[in-house]
Amino acid sequence: MARRRLKASLRFRLGILLLGVVALSAALSVWLPRVLGSALGSLGIWLLVVGIALVPAFWLAARVLRPIQQVLRALSGTVASYREGNFSQSLVVERDDELGELMATHNELAAALRTQRAHLVQRELLLDTVMQNSPVALVLVDGHERIAYANIASRHVLSEGRSLNGLQFSEVLQRAPPALRAAATQQGDSLFSAEIEGVEETFHLSQRSFVLQSRPYRLYLLKRLTRELSRQEVSTWKKLIRVLSHELNNSLGPLSSLAHSGAEIARREDYAALPAVFRAIAERAEHLHHFVGSYAAFAKLPAPRPERIVWQSFVSDLARQVQFKLAGKLPSSPGCFDRVQVEQVLINLLKNAHEAGGAGDAVELELACAGDQQRIEVRDRGSGMSQAVLAQALLPFYSTKRSGTGLGLALAREIAEAHGGRIHLANRDGGGLCVSVELPNAPLPDDA
Repeated sequence: MARRRLKASLRFRLGILLLGVVALSAALSVWLPRVLGSALGSLGIWLLVVGIALVPAFWLAARVLRPIQQVLRALSGTVASYREGNFSQSLVVERDDELGELMATHNELAAALRTQRAHLVQRELLLDTVMQNSPVALVLVDGHERIAYANIASRHVLSEGRSLNGLQFSEVLQRAPPALRAAATQQGDSLFSAEIEGVEETFHLSQRSFVLQSRPYRLYLLKRLTRELSRQEVSTWKKLIRVLSHELNNSLGPLSSLAHSGAEIARREDYAALPAVFRAIAERAEHLHHFVGSYAAFAKLPAPRPERIVWQSFVSDLARQVQFKLAGKLPSSPGCFDRVQVEQVLINLLKNAHEAGGAGDAVELELACAGDQQRIEVRDRGSGMSQAVLAQALLPFYSTKRSGTGLGLALAREIAEAHGGRIHLANRDGGGLCVSVELPNAPLPDDA
């Protein structure tokens, strides 16, 4: 009811104004003819009535419109201050009509904007505190290559602790180490080493482009990896030592026992049994040689030497070494990769597929070329891998086989990445594993 009463008050005032003007006009139209008679005529009297009635009408209209104009000017001023980011102003409400309700609502809006602005400022302060104290060096560059934001870590890495805001990013890079400068000019993520404050550091640089408030920006994130890599290196060495110790003990123990047995047989002059002892010693030595050789091959993997590959010949050579079923048709265009290295990868993958426990004829090989990418897939119908095994299967020295070295898939990953490609493992619907090797199909110099 109060809301209806407030809304009716202004209408009531305007109604009284119109009623007063009409009443005044009616009174004049009756009174003037009696006073003036027929001197002016009906048209003259009518014009005189209208002229006299307009004076109070204009005065009353100005009186009613004056507060409306004042409120509109006040609203215009506060809106202008809001546009400039100042939400501290509010209107003094001294009316109980619709204009007073409008001003009260406007004050409520201003209070809501002030509250939201305060929350936003607090969030910005929290975000700025987190970013400034982050160990990751962060640099935000605008479309004119000027640094719009840089945290403390970036100032230590790029400017010896001095402020970077407003500087040209290209000029800052000129003072940076060459490795960092080269990584920043590339697109995408990169890993490099550089000397910072006399210490050799390893960094990971990530860069992303985005649009903020219709303006282009580029974000650079530089993370030190030296400590993490050192911890990982120590962990890898420990694991390698454990694997080597286990395998050497498994071989040296039987060798020692066989040597002792051979000496005992020779002492008894039972020379007919010595060849069997020597064969067993040779087998263990050969196994140990193969085990150590696999580690040496992983550590001394040469750089790939891509060559043009004729798929029919490549598949035929591969089929003579391990059994598989060719899925689909061979690509019409030739491949391009190091034949020996990729053949070694596929032999290991196909043998793993046969050892996975599925049917031997279910091991499939599929080859595909699409644009500048070539994909090789090895599929089986074994038991597949658990999520925990999938997450670690490509790590060196990780193996679920009792006699495995943990280097087969790691070597495949090393060869794929040396080619600029990648390897991916995924369980198949219906059981089994699919190993995808994706390699770039870059043309050779004589193909240009």
